[in-house]
Amino acid sequence: MTTVRHAMTYFESSARRYRYVFRGSMFASFLNPILFLSAMGLGLGQLVDQQTGEAVIDTFSYVTYLAPGLMATTAMSTGASDSSWPVVAGLKWLKTYHGVLATPLTVGGLVLGHVAFVFTRVLFVSLVYGLVAVAFGALELPRALLAILPAGLTGLAFGAAVMGFSSYLDRDVGLANLFRFGITPMFLFSGAFFPITQLPEFIQPLAIATPLWHGVELTRAAGLGVSTSWHPVLHVLVLAAFTVIGLSVARRKMTMRLIS
Repeated sequence: MTTVRHAMTYFESSARRYRYVFRGSMFASFLNPILFLSAMGLGLGQLVDQQTGEAVIDTFSYVTYLAPGLMATTAMSTGASDSSWPVVAGLKWLKTYHGVLATPLTVGGLVLGHVAFVFTRVLFVSLVYGLVAVAFGALELPRALLAILPAGLTGLAFGAAVMGFSSYLDRDVGLANLFRFGITPMFLFSGAFFPITQLPEFIQPLAIATPLWHGVELTRAAGLGVSTSWHPVLHVLVLAAFTVIGLSVARRKMTMRLIS
């Protein structure tokens, strides 16, 4: 209970800091889905639909097929971004985490509070994406709202996992490599834009091993009412595993760096 109470305190602190930048963040949260759905959904989507008879996958137009996948990738990007440079800054550059631990807060409360705030941010961004998708006619409102939770779980998994990774770093080179060789390939090849069955067979297991594929499967199933490749519980368990392992690694490594 002490850890939870400390997490709530750190969450409140993060929310108070966020109020100074939320206007710019909200602008980006609305602008990104508008641009992506306009360019990839309506622009490229018209070409795709013309070639496929307006039914790219399971009788859905391309913009409809694309919208839940982009919601999941946006959740991934938000979770990863909020747990990368800010975490290294807190540990190494600005040392704000040292100041936090000068209070009664514990490392466990700091880690849990940070991830809880990231999860809240991801849910908000996913809500905005869903509403924009409804405005574009890509999703129905009930389905868009239903897709927020699996998208949130996707962002939570990435937020925790990237926090664990970032807790080892002293320089931003590792973060640049993470986004260049990890986040970007997952964004392109984890089923958001096309089914992974269209990938070469030897690459498909790599796509399945990524948490984003599981998030895309769950979000698309919720948003479109289609079935998932695996049982939904298995997809949730994979995302939960990334979350738990990331939290455990972050707590252990940050304890070593901040206290030991």
